[in-house]
Amino acid sequence: MRDDVPLLGLKNIGPTIAARLQAVGVETVGDLRAAGPAEVYKRVRAAHPGTTIPVCYYLYSLQGALDGEHWDALSPAVKERLLQGAGAKRPTPVRPKRAKR
Repeated sequence: MRDDVPLLGLKNIGPTIAARLQAVGVETVGDLRAAGPAEVYKRVRAAHPGTTIPVCYYLYSLQGALDGEHWDALSPAVKERLLQGAGAKRPTPVRPKRAKR
């Protein structure tokens, strides 16, 4: 994929994520490659203090966009490397709600 390709429209990158990336100076594949997904995730978090920036929708999605795959398809080893690079915690699995009796 060419470095001048805009991020909006790549796999995992919708309008909200693209706008937040643009706000921290990341608009193209080349920008993302140069900084790396972990650094870009840290920039987005720093730009939005007090806002939850989900690991899966940002950190993993950025790597998936570069790889051309859905963020959930990344291997556990890649996810762990990204978490360490970003200084982020592993996401807590969501438990299904129990039906009321």
